[in-house]
Amino acid sequence: MTFADEIKRAVYYSPWRNCYWFARMLMNTDQYGAVGKRDALLMSIVSQVETILEQTALNEEEKFKICRDIIINKISNSSKRGTKAAVLANDLALALDTEINRIDDVIAFIITARYIVIPTNEALSRVPSNDVEFCYETAKQILDSLGKKGVVRLLGTWDTLGVKGCLNLERNEIVGEFTKLIANLNAISCERTEIETNTILTAFAQEFERRAGQKRKSRAGNSLEDVTTFIFNYYGFGSHQKPDHFQTDIEVDKWFKCTDGWSIGISCKRTLRERWKQVSSADSNALSRYKIKEIWHLMTYDRDLSDDKLVMLGQQRQVFYLSDSSDKYMQTSAHPGMKDYVRPLSRLIDDIAAEQGKNISSFR
Repeated sequence: MTFADEIKRAVYYSPWRNCYWFARMLMNTDQYGAVGKRDALLMSIVSQVETILEQTALNEEEKFKICRDIIINKISNSSKRGTKAAVLANDLALALDTEINRIDDVIAFIITARYIVIPTNEALSRVPSNDVEFCYETAKQILDSLGKKGVVRLLGTWDTLGVKGCLNLERNEIVGEFTKLIANLNAISCERTEIETNTILTAFAQEFERRAGQKRKSRAGNSLEDVTTFIFNYYGFGSHQKPDHFQTDIEVDKWFKCTDGWSIGISCKRTLRERWKQVSSADSNALSRYKIKEIWHLMTYDRDLSDDKLVMLGQQRQVFYLSDSSDKYMQTSAHPGMKDYVRPLSRLIDDIAAEQGKNISSFR
């Protein structure tokens, strides 16, 4: 048997292998209602179970039965009867009933709740759901220094600063909580091999990274919408809600009213990949029906913007603002059949100001 095989075997037969799966079950929203987000409930279970485990008058079998019943019953009865949350919590209780078969499983569940799930909840609550706080001051400095032509730099810098700032914070949190977990495991009077200890530690690291990744994905979806709001606030541009009854799959981050009473929608996109069919649903007739003059797309990545997409959407009164120096802008702006559908990002502020009847010369 190879060394790798020995490790796999040790992990497979270790009672601590369930730490990761217990964490996944507690945080599963679709199947079990993410009961693990309720720190007070978990701590109530942990406290009662730990009290039972400390009772010297009980034998191991009695402790196991009582502790398992506490876990199952508290979770099963944690939500108001007749609600979807109650159904999902009961499903979790039934699933745990099949997984908790001995006292070691009880201990693994308690370690998971106390030292993996709750600390991860607390750590991730300190990581922002958007990256505005990491970007605002630097973004303001960019526009203060470079003026309206700095919008091109701003769109790229916003993402970079937000990603780096949030990743640094995530890193600080996982290092801190990982260090605490090692100390807590060393303080627990329970025999474990090195592989078993590593099984618990990696369960924490794997679950933290999984959930942090979900939060990153959410931040990425909101980031460019945030920068549009920042730009409007910085220049004092007015905005309004989407036109009444306008129904389309197109994702518009900001609407503003023009001096002629028509509206323009601004959509920030890194890429049109997998979204261009949604974008194309807002045809020219639909826009006219709701007095929408144009849809402007601010693109930070234009390599998947094919000529066919550009022409098709351009004919539907959709305009693409591309980086002034991008090859795509250079090509399309010189093409007689596509030049009307593209504009340089450096023109964005002037174009918004002109449509809102503001004095363009007042914008640096």
